[in-house]
Amino acid sequence: MYNPPHFEVEDRAEIYAMVRACRLANLVTAGAGGMVATPLPMVLEDAEAESGVLYGHIAKANPQWRETPLQDALVIFSGPDAYVSPTWYASKARDGKVVPTWNYIAVHVYGPVEFFHEPERLLDVITRLTDLHEAGREKRWSVSDAPEEFVQAQLRGIVGVRIPIARLEAKRKMSQNRSAEDRAGVVRALSGSESEVDRSVAKLIPE
Repeated sequence: MYNPPHFEVEDRAEIYAMVRACRLANLVTAGAGGMVATPLPMVLEDAEAESGVLYGHIAKANPQWRETPLQDALVIFSGPDAYVSPTWYASKARDGKVVPTWNYIAVHVYGPVEFFHEPERLLDVITRLTDLHEAGREKRWSVSDAPEEFVQAQLRGIVGVRIPIARLEAKRKMSQNRSAEDRAGVVRALSGSESEVDRSVAKLIPE
C-alpha cells in the first residue's frame, strides 16, 4: 500500500483498534489459478502468537480454501471514507491549485493462511464472532440459542480461517497534508452532510 509518512500509522495498539472498528474485511489469496478475494468478518486475537492472529470462516462451497496459497494472504480492512471536494478548501479562492481527493482509513494485514475443519475449532470461531457483534445489543443472540444438531450441521458447511499476523500496514488519510484552514473547511462540509459516514469522517480530521 502506498503510504506517505504523514498518513502512516505505526502504533500497534492504534492499528489493532482500527482493525476492530472495521466490521467487514476482504481476504485475498493468490494460488496457481490466480487471485481470489472473499468478504468476511474476522476477529482479532492480539494476545495470540507474536503479533496477533485473525480468525474467520468461509463457506465450504467457496473454492478459495481448496487452492494452496503461493504466498502470504492479504486481509484488507477498510474504515470510514468520504469524498473531499476542492470547493471546501480556503486555498481554492487564493490560487485555484486544488484537486478532489478522498479521505479514508485502511489496514492491510499479511500472514500465512491456515484453513481448518475441526468442529470444535469452528464452533469456537463462530462463537467469538457472534459474541463480538452481538455485544451491546438489548436482546443478544448466542450460538447456544440454536439447537445443537442444527449448529453442527451448519459447521459442516464452513471452513475456518486462521492467519497469524506477519506484517501490518495502516493508513489514516484525513487531510493531514492540508493547511489548518483547509482542514477546517473539509470538517464543516462533511459535518453538514446527510451521510452518517461523512459525519464520522469529519470527526477523524485533525484540527
